Amino acid sequence: MSIEAEHRIVLILGSAPDAVLCRDWPRNAVSDIVAINNAWRLRSDWDYLIAPDDFPPDRFPETRTANQHLITSADYVPANNRFGGVFYAGGTMAFTAGYWALATLRPTVMAFLGCDMVYTRPGATHFYGSGRPDPLRRDPSLRSLEAKSARLMLHAQRLGCACVRLSFGDSRLVFPHMRLEDLKDRRHVDAGTQRILFDQAKEREDSLGYHTPSGRYWEASDAYRTDEVDELDRLWLAAAGLGAEAGPVRSELMR
Repeated sequence: MSIEAEHRIVLILGSAPDAVLCRDWPRNAVSDIVAINNAWRLRSDWDYLIAPDDFPPDRFPETRTANQHLITSADYVPANNRFGGVFYAGGTMAFTAGYWALATLRPTVMAFLGCDMVYTRPGATHFYGSGRPDPLRRDPSLRSLEAKSARLMLHAQRLGCACVRLSFGDSRLVFPHMRLEDLKDRRHVDAGTQRILFDQAKEREDSLGYHTPSGRYWEASDAYRTDEVDELDRLWLAAAGLGAEAGPVRSELMR
């Protein structure tokens, strides 16, 4: 399976247990592979490794090729600022990586695997065993993961990019599920965007003023009102045609 030159498919890899599915996938099925944190261990042919500043130094690869790039906060914070900043994007690496890829790689499809952020299943939480479930920490930017994923999906749509997920089962991402072999035919499809509500959500963000150009929004944690954040989340869910109480999404296609 190969892809057209103008059709850029970016695979964003997280560390959920089902991320191991990618190990057997043909490299020419996607244009770029963006690995988050430890996900670089899944394949040796990744293109970009994106990690936060507190990622342990001993967990980075010891060597990399000339075509493999490390993406740090110096790269992803300015990219996220183009879309309102890290706080509004949601301060976990799945969303941070998504906005960086959207700004920098300009894909037509962003396909997520291992980024479902569901930690209620028994057993291992990550493909390498048990890890820290970052999105479950107390964080005012992550009160609704569904709303934050809807926001990313809608911003991507505005730029002609479709967000999909390749995982099976429950997910906190509201993106439609697709199979790898169908990505080459995927094009941007309006998934129920209501332009007026999109604009209202953007205007609400501007009026709240929770912009943090440094990306270090946690240093002003007392400035955020959770009721205002919750109302903003409801606006993003509504703009995506989802209910205010949207919960984990389940794939229609199961193995």
